[in-house]
Amino acid sequence: MSYGSVAADQITSSVQGYSLGAGNSSLKKNLLINGDMRIDQRNAGASVTPSTGTYTLDRWNAYSSAASKFTVQQNAGSVTPPVGFTNYLGCTSSSAYSVGTSDLFVIYQRIEGFNIADLGWGTANAKTVTLSFQVYSSLTGTFGGSLQNGNGNRSYPFTYSIPVANTWTVINLTIAGDTTGTWFTNNSSGLQVTLSIGAGSTYQGTAGAWAANATYSVSGATSVVGTNGATFYITGVQLEVGSSATGFEYRQYQQELALCQRYYEYGTASFPSRSGDNLYYGSMSYKVTKRATPTFAGVSQTVNSNTVDSFACYQAGSASSNSLFTWTSSAEL
Repeated sequence: MSYGSVAADQITSSVQGYSLGAGNSSLKKNLLINGDMRIDQRNAGASVTPSTGTYTLDRWNAYSSAASKFTVQQNAGSVTPPVGFTNYLGCTSSSAYSVGTSDLFVIYQRIEGFNIADLGWGTANAKTVTLSFQVYSSLTGTFGGSLQNGNGNRSYPFTYSIPVANTWTVINLTIAGDTTGTWFTNNSSGLQVTLSIGAGSTYQGTAGAWAANATYSVSGATSVVGTNGATFYITGVQLEVGSSATGFEYRQYQQELALCQRYYEYGTASFPSRSGDNLYYGSMSYKVTKRATPTFAGVSQTVNSNTVDSFACYQAGSASSNSLFTWTSSAEL
């Protein structure tokens, strides 16, 4: 028996292995959002210089314990992305900085607890996960990173190797789930994935083992910020359940954007025309329900030579055309 032009024995049941066929489709396979670095709502491809907690591309945060040591930009350096990708997150060192004991320079993403609840971490049934990505650097050697819980008191440092400079390298890391510790399963930070580009000894741990502390790298790892102009590019980042890496989960753009908008969104509010002396009111609405009560910020603009904010404006004496006022809303982890 066949279904259209497809034989019955070629149809894969969605119940058996949660597969949707032989491709890369899945049911919530990648626990990370914007792993292919397509979405950059805040900066639209512009370079940013991180401080102690700076969101760069959507969902990707950067931490720099010392000022102006590296920059982050979508497609920095304009190298050709690996096959199957059009974007990457690029870090560029701004100096030859000697990392101090308590210094820390990292790129990381926090995963909401609701989305890691099925891992069962903190219990005897903790599931194994595999972290995979593609990385390109002007430096070679051993690099470091870690997984952490939301409290920052459980961490698993890991290492990986970049053997050839300026070449996209595929990395696959399998990590046994943590059977102890507290792992939040609500709307707070459940799990943090960190990639280090420089970490002092205070934040270095032993690779390949869970520990009751906050570590982000390992001793001897290559320091990107230690070389002026050094680059570190990454894309195709995926965290999935299982002991082996599978093909990257390519989600539709609108789906990925909506996932990002749960944590950050910008838009416009329309203020209708009025004449004479009037107080103008606009309205705005979110496209996606936020993770938590968001912060809201408006961008001041000028209408008929008057500076206005995004909540209301007073226009005296003459008619004003319809105006759009930009706003941003954040409910980041």
